[in-house]
Amino acid sequence: MQGYRAPLFGNLTPVIKNLLIINIVVFLIDSLWTNSALFNITDCFALHNFQSEKFKPIQLVTYMFMHGGISHIFFNMFALVMFGRILEQVWGGKRFLVYYFVTGIGAALCQLAVAYISLSGLQAEITAFTNTPDPDLLMRIVRSHLDHPADWVNDFLIDYSSNSDNQAYTQQAIQLVNQIFKLHVDTPTVGASGAVFGVLLAFGVMFPNVQLMLLFPPIPIRAKWFVLGYGLIELMAVIVPQAGDNVAHFAHLGGMIFGFLLIRYWNKKGGNAEWNGY
Repeated sequence: MQGYRAPLFGNLTPVIKNLLIINIVVFLIDSLWTNSALFNITDCFALHNFQSEKFKPIQLVTYMFMHGGISHIFFNMFALVMFGRILEQVWGGKRFLVYYFVTGIGAALCQLAVAYISLSGLQAEITAFTNTPDPDLLMRIVRSHLDHPADWVNDFLIDYSSNSDNQAYTQQAIQLVNQIFKLHVDTPTVGASGAVFGVLLAFGVMFPNVQLMLLFPPIPIRAKWFVLGYGLIELMAVIVPQAGDNVAHFAHLGGMIFGFLLIRYWNKKGGNAEWNGY
C-alpha cells in the first residue's frame, strides 16, 4: 500500500485551478474593499438567515467564495487542492463541479435550517418576555444567546432587577432582546468549508485505503479513518457546543451528507462515481 503525497500546487486540474483563483481574488477584493452604505460585500454575498432582510437566494452560492481570514481560506484551499484535483481527474471537470456546488449548497441549506430552528426558539423567548417582562427571563436570554455580554449589558441586568416595575427600564429591556435577535438573525456564514468537507468525504469513500500523511501529528492514516474522524469531530461539536465557537459545524456535516447522497445517487444511476468499499 502506497502513501498519498501529492504535490501541493503542481499539475492543477482546470476546475480546481479556477476555483482557487476565484476564491483568492474574492478574498483580496473583500479584504481591500471599504464597505459603504451603498454597497457592503458581506451583506450582499455572505449567507444570511432566511429571517434576515439581507438574505438573497444567490447567497447560497456566493458565500462559498468568501472567507473570514487568512487561515480560513488557506486551509480550505489547501484541502481543495490536495483532494479535489484527484476527484476531478477521476470524474472529469463537469461532474466534479456539479458535486462541489451540490455539497456547498447542501451545506448552506443545512446551516439555514438549523439556524431557523434556533432563531424560532429565541423568538419564542423574546415573545414571552415582551408579553410578560421578567428580569430572570431577560437574564436567561442574555446568558444563553450572548457569549460575551458587554459591561453595559451586565450593568443593565443588575439595574433592571432592582427596577423591574419601571416602564422606562422595561422598554429598554425589550429593545435589548430585540437587538439580540437582530444580532443573531443578521450573523452571516462564509467559506467553502461545506463543499470542502464534501470533497473530503468523496475522497475517503472512493479511496478508503489510501494512506494520508498528517501534518500534526506527522503520522500515516487511511483515508477512511481520516474522514470518519473529521465527521465525528464535527458531530461532537454539534452535540456539545462550545461557547464562542463561530464555526458552522452543521454546514460541514451538511456538505458530507449531501456528498454521500449524491455519490449514492450516481452509483444507482450507473455513473462513474465508484467507490472501492471498506
